[in-house]
Amino acid sequence: MPEEIKNFIHSFIEEDIAPNGQFEGQTIHTRFPPEPNGYLHIGHAKAICIDFGTAERYAGICNLRMDDTNPDKEDVEYVDAIKEDIQWLGFDWEDRFYFASDYFERMYSFALELIQKGLAYVCQLNAEQMREKRGDLSTPAQSPYRERPVDESLDLFKCMRAGEFPDGAMTLRAKIDLASGNFNMRDPVIYRINHARHHRTGDAWCIYPMYDYAHPIEDALEGITHSLCSLEFEDHRPLYDWVKNNISCPAKPRQIEFARLGIDYTVMSKRKLRLLVEGGRVSGWDDPRMPTLCGLRRRGYTPASIRNFCERIGVAKNSSTVEFAFLEHCLREDLNAHAQRVMAVLDPVKLIITNYPEGQSEDFQVENNPENPEDGFRTITFSRELWIEREDFMEEPPKKYFRLFPENLVRLKTSYVVKCTGCKKDENGNVTEVYAEYDPATRGGNAPEGVKVRGTIHWVDANNALDAEIRLYSNLFTDAEPDAAEKNFLELINPDSLKILANAKVEAGLKGIKAPASFQFLRTGYFCVDSKDSTEAKPVFNRAVELKGSFKAK
Repeated sequence: MPEEIKNFIHSFIEEDIAPNGQFEGQTIHTRFPPEPNGYLHIGHAKAICIDFGTAERYAGICNLRMDDTNPDKEDVEYVDAIKEDIQWLGFDWEDRFYFASDYFERMYSFALELIQKGLAYVCQLNAEQMREKRGDLSTPAQSPYRERPVDESLDLFKCMRAGEFPDGAMTLRAKIDLASGNFNMRDPVIYRINHARHHRTGDAWCIYPMYDYAHPIEDALEGITHSLCSLEFEDHRPLYDWVKNNISCPAKPRQIEFARLGIDYTVMSKRKLRLLVEGGRVSGWDDPRMPTLCGLRRRGYTPASIRNFCERIGVAKNSSTVEFAFLEHCLREDLNAHAQRVMAVLDPVKLIITNYPEGQSEDFQVENNPENPEDGFRTITFSRELWIEREDFMEEPPKKYFRLFPENLVRLKTSYVVKCTGCKKDENGNVTEVYAEYDPATRGGNAPEGVKVRGTIHWVDANNALDAEIRLYSNLFTDAEPDAAEKNFLELINPDSLKILANAKVEAGLKGIKAPASFQFLRTGYFCVDSKDSTEAKPVFNRAVELKGSFKAK
């Protein structure tokens, strides 16, 4: 792989597998460990690409592991969705699919080991008391139970497992350093009581390990060499190392942190995304305005565009915000190369070619994608009545308006040159029909000799058109930083983030087309078939991205 795209994670790994390195001669082994309490979003896509991509780079392997240590909001629905999203991106964990709950018994045994070593104790401070006794940078934390005898902590911990105490009555804490400048090391809680039913283990457990305790154990038991985490876990690394070094685990993984993905006009907190869904602000986790992978997929994003985006933004140690316009740019590049071109009229008005014979129709062969000649041609029909965009006619146009207006010549894409002769209006002054005459000698759109035709518009045969619904999506938020701590993101929702055009007209050849088919609607943008609401009788198309964007390649 080219040297120029090596990142700091690769440098660390290459040190580790070099002669005398920590993992000399070992297969590089990574993992992707999502919590099944929501759907994956574009930030997770970056982590997936890093975890699976790093393993691929070094001919290693990558596990998929559900971090199901918190039963309160976890569900098999999310497990299935996570698996689907990862496979959609093109990655495969093969037979290495695990759950943190697979290791609950081992984690419990390791906790007993820590107690027996004098490295953990049962504490009866409740959450509020623990906060009060947490101390500050100049004052150590306190716990009156820190010197509790080992046998007493062992007995109490076993009673906790047996369900003899209510939620919050006791915790198991690691005995590390109450005066540590890193508050994660001030005797952190490693087990808590929670009488909640688990989606896999049912009521077998009423005590659950904390993530900081469970994570290194899971990695060690699976033989992970490099535990790649987002940057918020950097201050937790000493605890990760403390756990793996103080239990009799079979491996000693190395944790490496990278900066999370931030994108403007987007929130990527699962909690906030859940509020959008549960509050009815969006139609669901797969709403095309959501940054979830299922939402992006429904909107028309491709796996290639997202993987390309993740590769090109790189892997950094410092947090930064990427323009959403760059994600759109990556999609536009992919669709430009692969999407079939078709004609669709979003806001239709009828154009009548008054000198074209009534009842007559003819066919035109049209190239599907000029960027890829191998995509071949399709047949479209032309007749006396066509649909055109309402904005492509003006009775009194401004300067430099080259589309239809009385006496002006316009090229109808791929068919004929026509001359506008007028229009018909209703009692409110709205145009209901536009009239024009065609020149039979201009078949194929060739201008008359010596005449310059400056305007070209698209159209759909009114006698052979398919009714369609078009959904135009834009940013869900009006503020570039809706995730900022001082802002209420719910007050920043864009009321115009979805516009529905219910009476669009598209080429008849699109009848029966199914998701995830994508198209470039000429002069309009890139669209995909909606995977939930589209029907054969009336297809629904979602705008994935406009033809041109605000991103400027540096």
